[in-house]
Amino acid sequence: MKCRHCQSELTVSLIDLVTSPPSNAYLTQQELQATEKYFPLRVLVCTDCWLVQTEDYAGADELFSSDYAYFSAFSSSWLKHSEQYVTNMVDRFDLDGQSYIVEVAANDGYLLQYVKARGIPCLGIEPTTSTADAARKKGIEIIEAFFGVELANKMVEQGKQADLTAANNVLAHVPDINDFVGGFAALLKPAGVSTFEFPHLLRLVSENQFDTIYHEHYSYLSLTAVKKIFESNGLSVFDVEILPTHGGSLRVYAQRTDTGGHQTSDNVIKILDQEKSAGMNSVDFYAGFQGKADRVKNDFLSFLIEAKRTGKTVAGYGAAAKGNTLMNYAGVRQDLLSYVVDLNPAKQDKFLPGSRIPIVGEKYIRKTQPDYVVILPWNLRLEVVEQLSYIREWGAKFVVAVPELEVL
Repeated sequence: MKCRHCQSELTVSLIDLVTSPPSNAYLTQQELQATEKYFPLRVLVCTDCWLVQTEDYAGADELFSSDYAYFSAFSSSWLKHSEQYVTNMVDRFDLDGQSYIVEVAANDGYLLQYVKARGIPCLGIEPTTSTADAARKKGIEIIEAFFGVELANKMVEQGKQADLTAANNVLAHVPDINDFVGGFAALLKPAGVSTFEFPHLLRLVSENQFDTIYHEHYSYLSLTAVKKIFESNGLSVFDVEILPTHGGSLRVYAQRTDTGGHQTSDNVIKILDQEKSAGMNSVDFYAGFQGKADRVKNDFLSFLIEAKRTGKTVAGYGAAAKGNTLMNYAGVRQDLLSYVVDLNPAKQDKFLPGSRIPIVGEKYIRKTQPDYVVILPWNLRLEVVEQLSYIREWGAKFVVAVPELEVL
């Protein structure tokens, strides 16, 4: 396989998670009677541009279907993050009713609802029908399509050039990363700004966040790689922030290389130096990651088996993609974990892909009173512990498996 960005041959492996179905391909009762599609899940490292990427097997049309079930607005902490983002961008870049904001991967309107509330014209681009419809119900204009240079050029012809574009947790999701980034350079006004948020590869590797690897994530990103990709496609990075979201993320600020006027912040050099000091520009940094993931898998399985042996019941919370990676790599099924609770009605009464564990509403926790609740989206650990604090009434305990097994 060749690198998605620079076309160099890929020979270094970060991790091999064997096979898994697409992590958001939740099953209906009827679909339980059919065969699921499994794809190899292997991640490779480009030693030229240092883009870390999944091996090519599944196409975007198989991963982001019309009934895509990930809705951003079901996390209260993410909504707060998004509202604060809008406030910060409006203040920093003097945005007002004469400005135009475009969000790529607008999902269910979780962010643009705050832009709309300020009276700033905005538009969302979202390829999945289920989430696009949810955004439209909030009164947000949506273009239902995948983003790239062709769509950006059409929007410019229609007078929809942007003062600000937002792309949160989508840069990792695109198979053609060059076309995607080039679209932002085409869509921006001469003085416009693009922001991108994505989980930081430095944290993923150093903190053993292997469960954030799944087919929908084509790329795993460092600032080192992102800067090179942007510069090859008409954008220049002028600032970067470290965020606590999704286990540790970066927010990168970019501008058109030909017309942008923002000075480059010292933060850019600081984080590039941090990545270099950590060894991210060498093969050694990526060695040993497989063994760390295997230890998590084995410890999690041992915990579940011991709970089963001693008559304890275990439920899960959060039908998240990262949980599906863990479940499928560890080979967990309903005999070891009874059900998974999720607040999203689009997931309830369905079944996790691969493991086929049922997804239910929160009422099942009070009804069944499990001995343990495994928090699968560990990045929302504090939010979930607060929300489900009542499980302490019957002596239940919370459990997280990543980055290491911990009973809270």
